[in-house]
Amino acid sequence: MRTLVEHSLRSVQKWVESRAYKGYDPGDGLTSYLRSLTCGNIFAERVLQQLVWKSPVNLRRLIGVVPLESTKGRGFMAWGYLHLHEAFRDHSYLQKAVACLEWLDQARETGHVGHCWGNHFDFTTRTGRMKAHTPTVVWSGLIGQAFLEAYEQTCESRFLEIAESICEWILNLPREVTARGSCLSYTAAHQSSVHNSNLLGAGMLARTWKHRQKAEYRGVARDAVKYSCSRQLPDGSLWYGEEEKFHWVDNFHTAYNLDSLKRYTDSTGDESFRGNLERGYAYFKKVFFEPSGRPRYYHNSTFSVDIQCAAQAIDTFSFFADEDPEALPMAEKVARWTIENMQDPSGYFYYRKYPLLTSRTPYFHWGQATMFKALAHLLLKIGSRAGVQIDSPVLELAS
Repeated sequence: MRTLVEHSLRSVQKWVESRAYKGYDPGDGLTSYLRSLTCGNIFAERVLQQLVWKSPVNLRRLIGVVPLESTKGRGFMAWGYLHLHEAFRDHSYLQKAVACLEWLDQARETGHVGHCWGNHFDFTTRTGRMKAHTPTVVWSGLIGQAFLEAYEQTCESRFLEIAESICEWILNLPREVTARGSCLSYTAAHQSSVHNSNLLGAGMLARTWKHRQKAEYRGVARDAVKYSCSRQLPDGSLWYGEEEKFHWVDNFHTAYNLDSLKRYTDSTGDESFRGNLERGYAYFKKVFFEPSGRPRYYHNSTFSVDIQCAAQAIDTFSFFADEDPEALPMAEKVARWTIENMQDPSGYFYYRKYPLLTSRTPYFHWGQATMFKALAHLLLKIGSRAGVQIDSPVLELAS
């Protein structure tokens, strides 16, 4: 298994680096020159965006959509390099991680209290238009974890200072205050209550609290965790959000929730929500995977098989490997299926598999960066299980 993971990791790293960390994104359709034909109409923009996004054939070159930078993609690449640095103690990985983090520091959104990041393109939904460079707690919280990882490996204060800056931005977000906890908003523009973004914010605050002991970080994090855990369904699942329109349960958002709950518990030592974590994790393992390792998208439907579900599952099972003896074999099973069924011979991973066809569009953060980070995490855990220092598998590409 280790050989398979190493080869896959080499291939996807080469693919990303050879393209200078630029690529397509599922939601980038409005960067097309065809957008002018929508005349600013929300419905027309959504049609164009969805056509580009959901087409099994990549239309982007035909309509003027070019590969872009991705802050979340850089964040996941940095995190993956840091896993490889921890696994192999090869300084070249640390150098690559630091280069990504320094780029992210320069690419932060301006005009806000604290460091934060968002999309490089406009994104239109039923409720309106999210302008390019609108920061979200999902992107900022996940990128923040890479800065904390760098601090914990290097003890360089500059990384922790940026993590604190991210926390200050999170603390300034709107919150839905209830008798059963408070929900951090998805964005700063208006209150948007979604469980995975709420918990990602909590996980960022909690892990930073471990190093800075600022009471407000822990207090707000606990209140956010209380909000989501108090709304956990009897089977251990969580809706995407509590509004009726958000009543679905999917694979990778469930994994985000579990990672964040574990990170809160591990960082603070607060065992109050251990039962919620265990029920949620048991549900995740039971519901979202077929015997072959193929990940299911929804709790009640396999298709479409999305690369984000596969990547996050590998990453989450690797994260739980130290406390669940079944987690690492599960991560390996999902990784094997994904490599064998969704990795192109050129190195990149396909976007989605449908019952009768495969969408082979090569996205950067949604697929390549997430799989790179996940496979690096898995390789780290495989080495930990063996109890030996393993040789770096990607020295030629890392030079």
